Amino acid sequence: MKIKYAEIGICGLSCLLCPRYHADGKSRCPGCKSEFRMSAGCPFITCAVKKKGVEFCRDCAESATCEKWRKHRELGKRSDSFKCYRKLEDDIAFINENGVDEFVKAQKIRERLLVKMLREFNEGRSKSYYCIAATVLEIGELKDAVQKAVKDSGGLELKAKSGTLHRILDEIAMRKNYRLELRK
Repeated sequence: MKIKYAEIGICGLSCLLCPRYHADGKSRCPGCKSEFRMSAGCPFITCAVKKKGVEFCRDCAESATCEKWRKHRELGKRSDSFKCYRKLEDDIAFINENGVDEFVKAQKIRERLLVKMLREFNEGRSKSYYCIAATVLEIGELKDAVQKAVKDSGGLELKAKSGTLHRILDEIAMRKNYRLELRK
């Protein structure tokens, strides 16, 4: 089977906003449907791709009644792993309404903003925080936050630049009732 969207998980998660996707070295994951992950034994890969020949759980004839996918989605409403799952249901709904190509376009915008945050504002301890912000905030909010941080942090040292972006993101989160930490 030819995989078209290696960076979009079978369950609907966006790999483009995952801390492991943006890691350096051996711990870097090139995406849920990459050759690396296809050999890892993920139950969704085994079921959807290897057994049923579909790229996404939502494309499976049994998706509406699949207990495994339902439990995964329900768990995603309550907790996270190393990746933020809070937008999983919204992302699946977006894909169902607009298609995978439109979803990928939106995720690539988010990823560009995330990469800018990681390159210009990460003091070495903020990668997960920025990945969560890139997942949770609306794209317009994220763009505005990054632009404001660039403007407000000119000439500052990296730690202070990071603090500036954190403050801006935290203000948005408080105002919009977003949670910018993993739920364990």
